[in-house]
Amino acid sequence: MDKILVVDDDLNILRVLKMRLEAEGYLVTTVAEASKAIEIGKEEDFDLAIVDLKLTKQNGIELMEDLRQINSEMPVIILTAYGTIESAVEAMRKGAYSYLTKPFEHRELLLQIKNGIEKYRLSKEVKRLRGIVRERYKFENIIGESEKMKKVLELVSRAAETDSNVYIQGESGTGKELIAKALHLASTRKNGPFVAINCATIPETLLESELFGFKKGAFTGAFYTKKGLFAQADGGSILLDEISEIPLSMQAKLLRVIEEKEFYPIGSEKTTKVNVRIIAASNKDLEKEVKKGNFRNDLFYRIHVIPFKLPPLRERKEDIPLLADYFLRKFSEKMKKEIKGFSPDALKKMMLYSWPGNVRELENVIECAVAMSTQDIISGDLIFPTQAIKESILKPLKKAKVEFEKRYIIQLMELTQGNVTQAAKLAGKYRADLYKLLEKYNINPENFRKK
Repeated sequence: MDKILVVDDDLNILRVLKMRLEAEGYLVTTVAEASKAIEIGKEEDFDLAIVDLKLTKQNGIELMEDLRQINSEMPVIILTAYGTIESAVEAMRKGAYSYLTKPFEHRELLLQIKNGIEKYRLSKEVKRLRGIVRERYKFENIIGESEKMKKVLELVSRAAETDSNVYIQGESGTGKELIAKALHLASTRKNGPFVAINCATIPETLLESELFGFKKGAFTGAFYTKKGLFAQADGGSILLDEISEIPLSMQAKLLRVIEEKEFYPIGSEKTTKVNVRIIAASNKDLEKEVKKGNFRNDLFYRIHVIPFKLPPLRERKEDIPLLADYFLRKFSEKMKKEIKGFSPDALKKMMLYSWPGNVRELENVIECAVAMSTQDIISGDLIFPTQAIKESILKPLKKAKVEFEKRYIIQLMELTQGNVTQAAKLAGKYRADLYKLLEKYNINPENFRKK
């Protein structure tokens, strides 16, 4: 049951809100003083807070900031009178989820609460997935901090709540299998097996026996009964990586398994039933393969229920320093070297490169650099020592100014740890102007504050 904290010095409003929200199934705690709200907020976990803007002893915005210091993800709805809407907008800029003007409609309040709590749950699920990946696969930056990878993780968390088939498209080296594992571990099948096969590496003559297994004596050399990968994945998930490489003859058999949840092992007259979630992946555009006649249209629609695409590394370059640092620590520890970081020239070369091999290529480059380094800083000559990285082509002035401005705002937030007041002073701008820039580039100061 969701828990809501309501703070208002009008006792009549407190009584009405408590009665109405409890009638909707919420657990409601009401307080009239800001100090009491902070005290309770430290003792209990709330899914959402409703705060009056004009409290007797403290400004509602200040209370909101105090509550978000306790729980930075908790959504806060601000209640305000018509004459203070400007202040409510200021509260939104400082992190409030939304605001309502008094008198407000009960249905509108319920909608705001519902949406706010759903957003809060999604945020907690994203954190849980990060924890799963860190704990189980020791790949701290698999998701990264870029907006594109955050969106992928949000989609993973939503897909994990269902049992529908999933299709992941992404270039080689973007981490398709790691994302598939995270999806499996976040789902209700997490206690079942996770089985992965790269369809491109198995010869056509062996693929059927690998997927479906065989009975002893089914063919020459079948000296024992073998359990196929589908049977091994029963109760869990199976990743069919590079599914585009499966021959058309096998695609028909695979379609039957997906539709009927059963198959015949080679040499058996009895079907084997399985309960498996299909996660398919490919570095090719399957829709184009269907048009070319290389992939069955009906199979495409069976696996393409929840599709999402992993961005290549060149489209999320802000993650390169994070990933490079992770791999540096990984290989420094493995090779027992004390390497502190990268020189500016080394970072520049990594940022200018297009990374056709994506994260896997970056990992290999860092491993090579660590192995060859004799100093405590990775210098530029150790990054692609046999290649010359071309400088970026000169961009139009307008585009260059936009990119510079966005990078500048991000660096300001990093330097001030999300303190907008301090950042405005450093930049020599009014806070209101800085908030406009933050909104323009969809940059949230909360993401830069130490938790």
